[in-house]
Amino acid sequence: MYKHHQSIEKVFVLGSTSTVAAAICRLLAQRGCQHFHLVARNDVANQQLASELQERYGAEVSLESCDLLSPEFTHPSQLPALARTYDLYLIAAGALGEAEQARQDPAEAWRITAANYSGLLPWLTAICTPERLRQPGRLWVFSSVAADRGRPSNYHYGAAKAALTTFCEGLQLRCQGKPFAVRIIKAGFMASPMTQGKAPAILCASPESVAKALLRRPNRRGIEYLPWWWSPIMALIRCLPPSLACRL
Repeated sequence: MYKHHQSIEKVFVLGSTSTVAAAICRLLAQRGCQHFHLVARNDVANQQLASELQERYGAEVSLESCDLLSPEFTHPSQLPALARTYDLYLIAAGALGEAEQARQDPAEAWRITAANYSGLLPWLTAICTPERLRQPGRLWVFSSVAADRGRPSNYHYGAAKAALTTFCEGLQLRCQGKPFAVRIIKAGFMASPMTQGKAPAILCASPESVAKALLRRPNRRGIEYLPWWWSPIMALIRCLPPSLACRL
């Protein structure tokens, strides 16, 4: 196993306005990270985070606007920011979407898939070039515990996250023995606007606690559940018979 201990001083973030991405950026800035390239659809929220990182921590910040649902975004040549090399590539973009609507509206089903899987593929492809994988670096991708088993309540979201997980597992295996580390984060519920009213509060971890857990072992590779206790929970759920699983 290849090990490296490169510090994190330059970070590329896709989905930077998500609560967990913002928490990770703040913690990295506190620890001396010098440059952030923030990519998000919400330009106003992205600028607010950039201003905070600049004014509070003295970081250098560049911004980029991107809509994963845009059919025009298809080729890595449209990603000039990725010509630079970063110590960490953080992929935190995603959306629950409207699960009930997606059951009867193909357009909403497509939007959920694009936001959580297909829209990420050009970015992941542009990041994981043969040249980059020969250099020290990290790719952290947020998947979800919803990828572990289909549920009647949100199977479009779960299927998209399962596809993302499988894709990134392939990237991870491609990087075996290389200095570039791929980390797949199967996150449980987090306290955020996306989960408000859709998840029990007792099961919602704070984005700050997830950020601290990730940076506790910044060179880790492979799949991990965060918070950790989702691992035994999902092991149990995967074993449930269909008669019980259909009630989830």
